[in-house]
Amino acid sequence: MSSQTSSSRRVVFLFSGQGAQKVGMGRDLVDAFPQAREMCADADEILGMGLTEVMFEGPEDQLTRTSFCQPALYLHGLVCMRLLQEHVSVEPAATAGLSLGEFTAHAAAGTFSFADGLRLVARRGQFMEEACAATAGSMAAMIGGDEEAVRKLASDCDVDVANFNAPGQIVLSGSVEGVQKAIAGAKGAGIRMGKELNVAGAYHSRLMDSARVKLAAELATVDVNAPAYPVISNVTATAVADADEIRATLEAQVTGSVRWSESMEGLLEEGNDLFIEFGPGGVLAGLMGRIRKGTEVIGVHDVASLEQAVAALTTEV
Repeated sequence: MSSQTSSSRRVVFLFSGQGAQKVGMGRDLVDAFPQAREMCADADEILGMGLTEVMFEGPEDQLTRTSFCQPALYLHGLVCMRLLQEHVSVEPAATAGLSLGEFTAHAAAGTFSFADGLRLVARRGQFMEEACAATAGSMAAMIGGDEEAVRKLASDCDVDVANFNAPGQIVLSGSVEGVQKAIAGAKGAGIRMGKELNVAGAYHSRLMDSARVKLAAELATVDVNAPAYPVISNVTATAVADADEIRATLEAQVTGSVRWSESMEGLLEEGNDLFIEFGPGGVLAGLMGRIRKGTEVIGVHDVASLEQAVAALTTEV
């Protein structure tokens, strides 16, 4: 008896971004599956640090640090994907990841090796952490406003639009002063509310430019292959395949806007009808519910959800 997915479904793999991390992530997978143990041991060796100990044991403030949570989410996402594929024959029509998750999506598609991608995201996290320490930045979610109103508010307050997450959920990023001004002016701009986010700095804004420059130098040293299947860029909301274009979009993403809502709408318009989210928290499933209510999203993040996903995806033949 072997298991395979129904051929009528067009599947997209999605990978979590920073903020989804949870202490204990991946621990039960490592206890249950030799492949997960091997991948986690390899990651610790590649990075020369106890990444998995922080993933499994915390403390939470250590895992939340950009330099830890980015490689942790990358590792966890790929472990979950490979375990699913070990148990059921499923290949994606495309893949995408939110911010940091775009790197995981590229590694999943073979754009770069597991090891090269892990080193890249660890360096990216380090560079962004350094940029946060060197600047006074903040971020805020604008809830219940249309895009034009939010863009104008950002311009008036001299901050950047970081994330177009879903209809009615757009994130602004920039100086503490500018973000506070945007929050105060949200209702007057026709936006239901502005809510400050608990983040270390101004991600996806001009305040991350030092990290962008350093990441560009790292990307130039990495072998980049043509992806085995389409990978959607956060900054273009389209698939990227050329090595130079992949490097350029991953660099630009550090300071550019994450066009997530547009990316998901494009994938839906292409006829993709089943999305698998690899990572804790169900954040991307929540956003999809706002982008296109009723779209099926299966989450894989621990043993129980892996078993449920395998059961949902397979037909006995």
